[in-house]
Amino acid sequence: MQGNTATAMAGRKITVLNPMGYPPKVTGKPMAPRLGSLDGKTIYLVDARFDDSDKFLKQMQAWFAEHMPGVKTVFKQMSSVYTEDDPATWEEIKANGDAAIIGVGH
Repeated sequence: MQGNTATAMAGRKITVLNPMGYPPKVTGKPMAPRLGSLDGKTIYLVDARFDDSDKFLKQMQAWFAEHMPGVKTVFKQMSSVYTEDDPATWEEIKANGDAAIIGVGH
């Protein structure tokens, strides 16, 4: 039976596809310029809702309060999970903040 199948397939062409595909072209963006100082600035600590990032950011907020009291920190949770965009949060930070630290957990 196997010989008959091989004979029937002789001369036929098959197409084989590579499952790896092609990665999309990625265009890099420059980082935002550094602030000269954090004194008197408002820093948003954004919880992206990824594995305990809220705990880490609250520790960071306590560190700022103890070591850099001239810096105002705002803890902000994203409205959804980290895989979903949150335009309202980004607009709030642009309007009211000088910088943002986005926590992604451990």
